[in-house]
Amino acid sequence: MRERLSDDAIVARLDKLDGWEREDNTISKSFKLESFPAALIFASTVGHLAEAADHHPDILIQYRNVTLTLSTHSAGGLTAMDFDLAEQIEGLPIK
Repeated sequence: MRERLSDDAIVARLDKLDGWEREDNTISKSFKLESFPAALIFASTVGHLAEAADHHPDILIQYRNVTLTLSTHSAGGLTAMDFDLAEQIEGLPIK
């Protein structure tokens, strides 16, 4: 099981992520894509990253808007896994 991050560690990691917001034990961000197919491709790409990391976010697709919510459910809160995946997502060329 992963270790939950302290509030100070969460704030420090969140400060490095553009547009991500914390709500209780989650971080989330909404992405606006060019089209519905682009949103599906983006969500699929995130899914592949998540599967490779054995970490699975909540993904909400609403037409061309994709909202990602990350939390480590087994730890009951935010861990380094959440921020590592968010950083990988930020590095994707499609947004």
